[in-house]
Amino acid sequence: MNRPLEGLTVIDLTRALAGPYATLLLAGLGAKVIKVEEPRHGDLARENSPYLGRDGVLVERRHDDDISLSHLTRARGKYGVSLDLKQAVGREVFFDLVRQADIVVENFTAGTADRLGVGYAACAAANPRIVFASLSGFGADDPGGGKAMDVIIQALSGAMFTSGEPGHPPVRIGIPIADMLAPVFTVIGILSAIEQRHRTGTGQHVDVSMLGALTSFVAIENWSAMAAAGMPARTGLTVQRLSPFGVFECADGYVAIVAVHEPLARGLFAAMGRSDLSEDPRFANRDARVANAEVLEATINDWSRRLPLAEVIRLLDEQGVPVAEVKHPEDALVDPRVVARHETMAVEHPSYGSSIDLRTAGVPIRFSGAETGFDEALPVQIGEHNDGIYKGLLGYSDERLAELRAAGAI
Repeated sequence: MNRPLEGLTVIDLTRALAGPYATLLLAGLGAKVIKVEEPRHGDLARENSPYLGRDGVLVERRHDDDISLSHLTRARGKYGVSLDLKQAVGREVFFDLVRQADIVVENFTAGTADRLGVGYAACAAANPRIVFASLSGFGADDPGGGKAMDVIIQALSGAMFTSGEPGHPPVRIGIPIADMLAPVFTVIGILSAIEQRHRTGTGQHVDVSMLGALTSFVAIENWSAMAAAGMPARTGLTVQRLSPFGVFECADGYVAIVAVHEPLARGLFAAMGRSDLSEDPRFANRDARVANAEVLEATINDWSRRLPLAEVIRLLDEQGVPVAEVKHPEDALVDPRVVARHETMAVEHPSYGSSIDLRTAGVPIRFSGAETGFDEALPVQIGEHNDGIYKGLLGYSDERLAELRAAGAI
């Protein structure tokens, strides 16, 4: 395949979700990703339930060849090697990899890579062209080296108080938004550093904070200004400062409706059979609708609750009002539009089929002169591709590999 990042080699020290998603994107864009795992334990994602195997999808592993769906999806297209970075001989092997690489990605807690002796300074000494990316909870300069999971970052960023109803408990966003957002910024940073390297000839350290990434998204709204204006910060199912805008109930489901501007609002009122609302001073213009959002939303819900979802969509479509069914994730992942564009992809066990249409993330980018997609590689076992990488890429002999195995370094 002609993929944009072909020719670039990535050394992947990441684990769990945030880091592996960054390197998954790089793999899907064509980079050769070499996933480094500790020889005895491997990536934490290998132990995530559910599992896929000969007995289908299971909550608990039954057989040695049952594979975590987390690992199946996050390790796609990656070449797996085992390496003990706590041993001096293991670090020697690591720096041999770095000399052949363009990019190193790690998501240890801040300071861990340096304590192991494999941080940016050490890598740059081995290969001045290396682009070294650190993805951590609070940034590489965090003096406390604090550990962070997605829910911790959601809590600290303020994101949990942007959803849900006023007076109700904070709402955790259902997808691991911090774990997914920070790696996208990491990839942007890596590719920016690669572009700068084309001009300067040298690499650099790319440092992304999960907290900073998510908080920067929360900051796109001016919460202080809304508070000063008396606008509610928590939006729940609707955004009252844009009313009518949000999710409304039908007899058999929910729809999202956007009728912010005058033509759309008039179209909504016509679909409701209430064109007279356009003349009501409470709803006659945008500011009036915002000021009377609660009454307007109650009026819309009184109409939509009496009708089937399909009928509400038909009536609004006829008026040119943006409307959509609120789908369950299982249905959304098999939407023909995202399947056709490979924005979701099938999940497959390397040895066993599945009666369920299991889907996972693709690369949601299309190019006019290139393709995306993953190499036919998956580290099923820890160190799956040791021979191919250590012998093929580094030129190690069989004797050298035997010595490394005997030392427990690989």
